[in-house]
Amino acid sequence: MYRLYRSCIRSLQMPPKAQAAGKGRGPAKRKLAEEFPPEEVLTDTSKKSWKLGAPIGQGGFGLLYLANENSSKTVGADAPYVIKVEPSDNGPLFSELKFYMRAAKPDLIQSWMTSHKMKYLGVPKYWGSGLHEKGGKRYRFMVMDRFGTDLQKKFEETGRRFPRKLVLQLGLRLLDILEYIHEHEYVHADIKASNLLLSHNNPNQVYLVDYGLAYRYAPEGVLKEYKEDPKRCHDGTIEFTSIDAHKGVSPCRRSDLEILGYCMVQWLCSKLPWEDKLQDPLYVRDVKLQCRDNVSEFMSKCFSSQDKPNELQKFMEEVKTLSYTDKPAYQKLRSILEAGLKSIGAKDDDTLEFSSVVSSNGAGPSSSAKTSKRKKVVDYKEESDDEVDGSPAKKKRSLKKKGVKEMKTASPKKTATTPKITAATPKKALVEMGTQTTPGLKRGRGRPKKKQNH
Repeated sequence: MYRLYRSCIRSLQMPPKAQAAGKGRGPAKRKLAEEFPPEEVLTDTSKKSWKLGAPIGQGGFGLLYLANENSSKTVGADAPYVIKVEPSDNGPLFSELKFYMRAAKPDLIQSWMTSHKMKYLGVPKYWGSGLHEKGGKRYRFMVMDRFGTDLQKKFEETGRRFPRKLVLQLGLRLLDILEYIHEHEYVHADIKASNLLLSHNNPNQVYLVDYGLAYRYAPEGVLKEYKEDPKRCHDGTIEFTSIDAHKGVSPCRRSDLEILGYCMVQWLCSKLPWEDKLQDPLYVRDVKLQCRDNVSEFMSKCFSSQDKPNELQKFMEEVKTLSYTDKPAYQKLRSILEAGLKSIGAKDDDTLEFSSVVSSNGAGPSSSAKTSKRKKVVDYKEESDDEVDGSPAKKKRSLKKKGVKEMKTASPKKTATTPKITAATPKKALVEMGTQTTPGLKRGRGRPKKKQNH
């Protein structure tokens, strides 16, 4: 099945940042992407040619295609690469390219894996990029590995709760990834399940994608200084973003680890304490500050006494000790998670099992969990309404109609006793019968109308 990674679509259609106050100019308009015909050949900056296959995703400003190295063969459904294409003036892909070109070249990743005796590293490989002209227009493109489904979908499928073993394994994989990108002068700043993709060929390998917010915290080895900027407050994905980001400080290494801590807690308990008021970033910031000040109390809010994962508390306590410029003790953090595996009689066997979990304290996910709104603040980005299914040429229904499909699947088959629908039938009844369209989800970044300096 053709899987579309959400990060590619979001970065392809991400609206531009508004100009800073006082500039007297509004954001520049973006050009829409045009679809290339099958077998179009693109040549990257190293003169290597790539052939496009079927488009497998569409955003507001760009397209995602299956791709392969140029040859006489047609690009088939088993193509190992994808190419992101957008008009050259748009910008989002250019921003992401900076990270890939500096830190994600295949030989660089392979050298790291060899020196650290690793089986794999979950950083997407950069295979090439360039400019392509067609019909008098210029397009920017980047060649990447092809991936499978994202962990947010898995999270929803398992009732918004992952097994403890899986959460600790994911934590270990992410520590490997973060140590690598940190050592190459970058932080990610937007770790979350929807940015974690399974390998297209190996479901036991997970990759961190979407480097649209990646920040070079130590250019040429020189660390950036701590500086609060009210114009940048709350950047990132609001439920996970770091306290530094809430204060308008550029992300650093401890920011990534703090975000990872929030992710692991949510994957285990289903919901973070501040998720009911994501529309209020100042509230979210203040609750996170309280939780940082008293990690034990934070864990008690998320878990019953018998379910509390001591290793996650230790992990967050360790991250709490880091200053803005400190280099994390990655191995110590790994040891904490490995001890957690040992405490439940498990070990990291390189197998990721996404089985459904039922909490012993009865605090299962609420019935509205799948329709909860997840908001980003600053640089508002919506997901694409045009995703694709098993056929590359066949578009899926928009997200606004997706809820209907899910409800029909869950409802019993129609029989001769199915209630007759009339003009007087209440809307609620229509929804229950799967005949009324329900609103889809939106995820993105927005900027609060009012800001306060703290």
